[in-house]
Amino acid sequence: MIRRFLWAIVTIPAFAVLVALAIANHQQVTVSFDPFDPSDADLAVTVPLYLAGFAVLIAGVVLGGFATWLTQGKHRRIRSRLAAEVVAIRTELAHLKGQMARPEGGSAAHPAGPANKTLPAA
Repeated sequence: MIRRFLWAIVTIPAFAVLVALAIANHQQVTVSFDPFDPSDADLAVTVPLYLAGFAVLIAGVVLGGFATWLTQGKHRRIRSRLAAEVVAIRTELAHLKGQMARPEGGSAAHPAGPANKTLPAA
């Protein structure tokens, strides 16, 4: 409940700002994809300014996420290696606990000692 409320507090003003930017920047701009001849109409598109800005923003978020994913690859490899080591250590621990629970003779019965014998009644 609180998480939804906080999400609404953050996202509603952000969307309001984006809408205000879109309304204020509705003029048309020409985006050219030819760096050598910007006047070439074949590789140019005319779009509203806010749409060009949002496209750049989205592209930046996607590229930043991809770059972060690439740099975290080392950490993912370490995590998977350590997870495999934990499984091996837990398996070995379970095996050692099983060995400690068994007596040295290998039988399941406990050795007879003075505490286990009953004395005859006099």
